[in-house]
Amino acid sequence: MKKNRKKQLENFSYLLDIMDNLRENCPWDKEQTFKTLKNLTIEETYELSEAIISNNFEEIKNELGDLLLHIIFYSKIASEKNKFDISDVISGICEKLIRRHPHVFDKKEINSNDVEKNWENIKIEEGNDSVLSGVPVSLPPLIKAKRIQEKTSNIGFDFKNDKQIIDKIKEEIIEFNTEVSKNKRDLIEEEFGDIIFSLVNYARINNIDVSYALELSNKKFIKRFKYIEKEVRKSNKKISDHNEDKLNDLWNKAKKNYR
Repeated sequence: MKKNRKKQLENFSYLLDIMDNLRENCPWDKEQTFKTLKNLTIEETYELSEAIISNNFEEIKNELGDLLLHIIFYSKIASEKNKFDISDVISGICEKLIRRHPHVFDKKEINSNDVEKNWENIKIEEGNDSVLSGVPVSLPPLIKAKRIQEKTSNIGFDFKNDKQIIDKIKEEIIEFNTEVSKNKRDLIEEEFGDIIFSLVNYARINNIDVSYALELSNKKFIKRFKYIEKEVRKSNKKISDHNEDKLNDLWNKAKKNYR
């Protein structure tokens, strides 16, 4: 791939020129700030995620281009304020990658399974006061839970097997039921969160994508519920007109049809 490096650098330089032109001559681009771009960047990230889930390489390419544009955009705005430019951004990540990969650049022997653990230890040596310092506050909760668990696991704080996690899930459910019986709203929410956190832990260790698994359940529920709606329409009644036994019967039929 190195034979394409010249073309890559030319295209990157061309993109920088386009950004300069847009920032100077486009009314919309001239008005943008870090704050106005932030939500758009988040949206682009989700669009990239959807393209990856769909395994659509054409869309992945396009969405990566959109994200790259945002990186260039932020850097351009910062350069106008004399804070940093794209060269500083690239230099910073180059230095970080070299520093955090001594097994590659300093030829230090390291087992491939220990690469992530070594990464976290180096980050602490760099001055981070906690292994969790790098977890963004604004991450979606499910993703944040997994990242927290991954980072603590990398320094040896983790369950040893599935049984320990399942026991933990059962323990959290008991604590949840206790608070439900007391009708303590704030503690009910807290214990409910603990159940989800424990389920994420099980998913992480067993390589289950929590968001994907939940989306499968969403789609399954939608199919089954639409079946119920179709059956109810045949009787010229509303769902609310049927008693619980009838709805349960329809649900069980839907489960058989859409497993």
